[in-house]
Amino acid sequence: MTKKVLVISQHFYPEIGSAGNRMKNVYKLLKENDYDVNVLTTEPTYPNKKIYSDRQFWDDDSLDEENDVTRVKVANRKYSRSIINRLWYYLEIAFRMILFILFDRKKYDVIFVTSPPIFIAVVGLVAKYRYRTKMILDIRDLWPESLKGVGVFNYRFIIYIFSRLEKLLYVKADKIIVNSQRFKDFIIGNYHIPLKKISFMPNAARQEEISPIESGDGPFKVMYAGNIGLAQDVTILMELAKELNEYDIQLTVMGYGFKKREFVKFAKEHNLSNVNFMKPSTRKECLKTISTHHIGIVTLNGKEVFETVLPGKIIDYMTCSLPIVGAVSGYAKTIIETTEAGIVANSHDAEEMLKHILYLYQRPSLRSEMALNSRKYVQKHFLWERNINVLINLIENRVPAYEEMGPVETREKAEVL
Repeated sequence: MTKKVLVISQHFYPEIGSAGNRMKNVYKLLKENDYDVNVLTTEPTYPNKKIYSDRQFWDDDSLDEENDVTRVKVANRKYSRSIINRLWYYLEIAFRMILFILFDRKKYDVIFVTSPPIFIAVVGLVAKYRYRTKMILDIRDLWPESLKGVGVFNYRFIIYIFSRLEKLLYVKADKIIVNSQRFKDFIIGNYHIPLKKISFMPNAARQEEISPIESGDGPFKVMYAGNIGLAQDVTILMELAKELNEYDIQLTVMGYGFKKREFVKFAKEHNLSNVNFMKPSTRKECLKTISTHHIGIVTLNGKEVFETVLPGKIIDYMTCSLPIVGAVSGYAKTIIETTEAGIVANSHDAEEMLKHILYLYQRPSLRSEMALNSRKYVQKHFLWERNINVLINLIENRVPAYEEMGPVETREKAEVL
């Protein structure tokens, strides 16, 4: 008998970014494995609603939008730059989703809900009891830890309430999926959740997306793709852009987010003719653009919480066979260095990043080695067609093999934990 799965997510196709792409692949691959999948989501608004009036973003005819996807209507349709306004926006979405669930008459075998925002995870908990079924909680970021990490929300009492809510969700979830190995350590250490309850399913690429050849053609070009927010340390990006201009090295920025305007203003004020800002595009076009460059840039600010994350752009660069130069630490640094897919600046400054870029600029053979390492690693660890089995095993109550635990994880470590 076909099992029915309800996917609950604020972010879904055609939204750009890691969250929307993750949920789209979960939906499509579960369907390909003969599950009956419905999605509860909202209208696409990230990074802003206007871009989705362009039909280029609605480019996947394989999704059964009419029958499988329910989009709740939200009065506040603006994805605000204000953290307080954004919290109210999240709450409105959650409230409308809960109303839908309370009056829904369908039956489901599994609820799969993804967070952040944490309020959507609460929707999943309501759905668990409303439909009397099990809930699989998907954690893409530690929340509210990430709020503290960006330093814009310092209401201690509210943070405390969110932390208690976070613990409740971990306890009440039947199973937990994380997209970073380091999230396991945090959840176990801070909330005493047993390891056997937590599985690892990273963001990944589809087989058809993996570039079969080394990236880059024409003049030497550096790429930054993705969010330019409070977590990404825009100061390093701006200083690096200025340094690259001195060497006449092109920097393409296909970005969006809270700090993009600041970056654009900086480039204009300093007459950085080497910087090319591109509008957000579909994932297919984004990967195509990345593949025309020679190096991919990734940055994160130095707060401890960001040592646990693996930015989606790292996987995208590796998918496109693009060597990486990063100013990151923790798990992201471990992945880049262990795979020999790039170089990480230990000092977290633009000057050292420039040094590494110039080093790779002068060594095309080393870039080719890194490109090959990236492709091999993506094939083994960051492939959706394989990683979806983590979720399928949980739906079917199977016990996965240790080999399915993912990158930078050993059997010995798992047994010790």
